[in-house]
Amino acid sequence: MAELNFGGVIETVMTREEFPLEKAREILKNETIAVLGYGVQGPGQACNLRDNGFNVIVGQRQGKTYDKAVADGWVPGETLFSLEEAAEKGTIVCMLLSDAAQMQLWPTIKPYLTPGKTLYFSHGFAINWSDRTGVVPPKDIDVIMVAPKGSGTSLRTMFLEGRGLNSSYAIYQDASGKALDKVLAFGIGIGSGYLFETTFKREATSDLTGERGSLMGAIQGLLLAQYEVLRENGHTPSEAFNETVEELTQSLMPLFAKNGMDWMYANCSTTAQRGALDWMGPFHDAIKPVVQKLYQSVVTGNEAQISIDSNSKPDYRVKLEAELKALHDSEMWRTAETVRKLRPENN
Repeated sequence: MAELNFGGVIETVMTREEFPLEKAREILKNETIAVLGYGVQGPGQACNLRDNGFNVIVGQRQGKTYDKAVADGWVPGETLFSLEEAAEKGTIVCMLLSDAAQMQLWPTIKPYLTPGKTLYFSHGFAINWSDRTGVVPPKDIDVIMVAPKGSGTSLRTMFLEGRGLNSSYAIYQDASGKALDKVLAFGIGIGSGYLFETTFKREATSDLTGERGSLMGAIQGLLLAQYEVLRENGHTPSEAFNETVEELTQSLMPLFAKNGMDWMYANCSTTAQRGALDWMGPFHDAIKPVVQKLYQSVVTGNEAQISIDSNSKPDYRVKLEAELKALHDSEMWRTAETVRKLRPENN
């Protein structure tokens, strides 16, 4: 473990230099890793583990996602099975199904979690709110989590580029006394950049806050508000979109991802510096109460219950598709489609 200084706070993390891939392979050499679900996280984790030399099988129901698994090289009857067959064969059973599917299929999967096995998650939702989800693991198995800080697509893309996506890890149950080695080996196996410790509760809480906040919910709200104000004041869709989204994502984000927002402030025009310094305070003061309200809704379990109630309705998928279509059809994101086609790399 390495002690690193994060803005004055000392935190212990595990890097790939300290925990090499060879060590991870040795720890998991006798394990059969069964990845249940081939939707969001499943493909990236399963393929990375396979490419890194681990014994991996996939469990997936028939349909488009099953066909995708076949296209990715998983062989029916050899490395691709039904959910039940994979759960039975696996010694590390990876619950990479959606939160809704985990709740629905838990009674089907639980009988295969026999003593000595390991149950793996990449999100703390089902365990943290087990009183609501019904996902209560047997006491005689290890329960661990590695949560990549990004999508499964990003995990796979960065792996293929020779980079790593940072991940958190947690242990909920250590029945074997070897859960720490297993979870670190798994984190290295899926291609994590570095690993930092969390708990199922902290991960679930921060994850729901993040996706509703700065990662998706808040940023869509901010972008749309600025786009609308520009359009309402006579700016064209192209101008409004470029000043709101395109410059942010194509020019600035890569720079402050690499160097930090402090670097961005120090390396822009004096006009931009003055305006950004003056307006970051009002934006912070307006937004922080909303984030505090969001956090309380998450930590009390209200957001989890909203998701559970919504996902359990028979017409959930129809309503969801309608909401997503409205977002897709909005002027801002249809403008985005045109702007993307005009980027130099597409011409």
